[in-house]
Amino acid sequence: MQKRVYWFYEIGRDEIDIAGGKGANLGEMVKNKFPIPPGFVLSSKTYFEFLDKANLREKISAILDKIDVEDSSDLQVNTKKIRKLITDSEIPEAIIKDILDAYDKLSKTVGEEPLVAVRSSATAEDLPKASFAGQQATYLNTTRKTLVNSVRSCWASLFTARAVFYRTHQKFEHMKVGVAVIVQQMVQSESSGVVFTTHPTGETDLMIIEAVHGLGEGIVSGMYTPDHYEVEASSWEIKIKNIAVQGKAIVFDSEKGVKEEKVPDERQAVQKLDDGNIINLAKICKKIEKHYAWPQDIEWAFEKGKMYIVQSRPVTTIPKDRKRVEDESLVKRLKAIIKGLAASPGVASGKVNLIKDASEIDKIKTGDILVTGMTNPDMVPAMKRAAAIVTDEGGMTSHAAIVSRELGIPAVVGTRNATKTLKQNLIITVDGKRGMVYKGKVTDIFVENLPAQHESSCGGSWIPTATKLMINLSSASEAKKYASRDVDGVGLLRAEFMVGNIGIHPKKAIADGKTDEYIDQLTEGVTKIAQAFWPRPVIYRSFDFKTNEYRSLKGGDKYEPNENNPMIGYRGAMRAIYDPEVFEIELKMFEKVRNEMGFKNLWLLMPFIRTTDEVKKIRKVLDKYGFLDDKDFKFYIMAEVPSIAMLIDEFSELADGFSIGSNDLTQLVLGADRDNERIADIFDERDPAVMKALEIIIKGAKRHGKYVGICGQAPSVYPEIVENLVRWGIDSISVNPDVIDRTRKIIAQTEMKVLLEKKRED
Repeated sequence: MQKRVYWFYEIGRDEIDIAGGKGANLGEMVKNKFPIPPGFVLSSKTYFEFLDKANLREKISAILDKIDVEDSSDLQVNTKKIRKLITDSEIPEAIIKDILDAYDKLSKTVGEEPLVAVRSSATAEDLPKASFAGQQATYLNTTRKTLVNSVRSCWASLFTARAVFYRTHQKFEHMKVGVAVIVQQMVQSESSGVVFTTHPTGETDLMIIEAVHGLGEGIVSGMYTPDHYEVEASSWEIKIKNIAVQGKAIVFDSEKGVKEEKVPDERQAVQKLDDGNIINLAKICKKIEKHYAWPQDIEWAFEKGKMYIVQSRPVTTIPKDRKRVEDESLVKRLKAIIKGLAASPGVASGKVNLIKDASEIDKIKTGDILVTGMTNPDMVPAMKRAAAIVTDEGGMTSHAAIVSRELGIPAVVGTRNATKTLKQNLIITVDGKRGMVYKGKVTDIFVENLPAQHESSCGGSWIPTATKLMINLSSASEAKKYASRDVDGVGLLRAEFMVGNIGIHPKKAIADGKTDEYIDQLTEGVTKIAQAFWPRPVIYRSFDFKTNEYRSLKGGDKYEPNENNPMIGYRGAMRAIYDPEVFEIELKMFEKVRNEMGFKNLWLLMPFIRTTDEVKKIRKVLDKYGFLDDKDFKFYIMAEVPSIAMLIDEFSELADGFSIGSNDLTQLVLGADRDNERIADIFDERDPAVMKALEIIIKGAKRHGKYVGICGQAPSVYPEIVENLVRWGIDSISVNPDVIDRTRKIIAQTEMKVLLEKKRED
């Protein structure tokens, strides 16, 4: 008798023919100790056994032979006939017994009669070149009583219209593709979502995490626009955080399995996953990517403080090495009529064709712009005909985004109001690179050139500049790699990310009598960086955790208060003053690195300074440790609160220099929460008020002969800001690693331009 049931630990990535792509991946991850809910797989051979016992092969083949997959109506009608053949057929008693026996064994393992997720796993899915995402069925919160019917429905889902359409175009033989069925303990997730371990645009160091309240069906179906986080894998820094308002969530229902339920008002706009768990999830997923040696699309669920991985499949849509080069000055003049998430790169113009649901997909003609609330897999035939996609709902990992990238067509998702704003037959241009929709046909502005050659200063020629180019860094593991680049040092070493890797709240370490171990761990990481960059300066920013971030560390809930607005709460220099025992951990680390290890290139930067009184108190502590008498020691303060600009003369008397934090400075000058997607348009470092503050700080510091640099996000994103900084006389610009070469060239060009202008004036 053939084996029908395989437990996850019995299978691995090579057993696709038995467990399908999804099942094989789950088994592989269980073997490698990733956090997977327990379960088993009913093999694909059992599916074929069922077809043979029910005499269905010839009947299904006969229907398939006459289907025209390009005719949406014909495709829908005939695939429905096939599914009915399967769901109306009896399952042999021997197969039923094996299914229920395995469920009973799972019940004993978890200590209760569990609700389970029943999921299809086709033998031709989750392959490196074909994902088949969302094409087969999943049944949540299934009981023992309904388990067998759910299995049969999973078998039938192999013949949905979307699955048949996709297999035909991918040239898979329908009757050779089997389907295994996964039965897995259900996670009643408080939040859930999807991770792309590599940005879909091809930026390998950026990870995308999306999150919703409740079960994951709400995000993979595109029903809700999720929170959107982007994490830099080299530093574990959260680079982007957009919080979505979510009014409803998918939750457990004892009768229907799942239901849609209103999210309480006070939770609708809160962050779905806190910063600590975002980083924890990112690290787990990056390990999975490393294990498979391929970018992964991963589904996760978070319940009762524990993170689970419920699926991982290869990303099949990483773009080729190519760049788009546009006339940016012309692009900036365009006024978007709709904005959303840039889900799939590219630009296309066409006629708006609004559809409400999959029943209307025949309306979509070749070259139309498909505009809808959200897409689902039944819309794939229409999406294939469309020139571009625009949706009200969904995120970077929604169905619309994934399929658009796979089809190679532009997409803008999560616009909120596209179906209300865009009128039928209106001619529009969809810019999937920027997340913009423009009125009219303006594709001629977007010119595509040949791929640009990769630029690197490693092994290339050094470009000399008077303005120092430095790097923002968080991880000791990347120090040697980036120290070999064309940089003048580390302009911002973010200490809090090292603390995040230690994982323990410093006050807990102190309370547990493990202060020395904490100092040693911090010293080890900082020493590696100071050594790698020696003798170039490494500017270490003191702990700048906010209360909500500190609370995610082990023991943090005991020591951190709940604040309504942590961004402008108990943080920065204030902590060094009121938590002196924690600040002493850093100062003792400084003593070890500078005095014992001899790396005098380590300098101190104090964050989020509000008043001159704070600086005076910090100086007293530094004087106690003898740092102010050390001629090789530099004490800088962050210029990110507008009070620094207003009192630049007074602050200049108290420090060796300034480092401008453009993110927080912009936020506080404009009164715009940089984490709030609803006011994202206001948050712009190029705003005249922000530029004025930058000019005041730079010129004021230079007037007093003080060093001034910038370490915020702005120079990494906006080259035009770099030009102004250089003209105002900034000493250094610290940027993210991915724009080192570009920024060095901009600095050199600007300095040359300024010199020529002065020569002409003379």
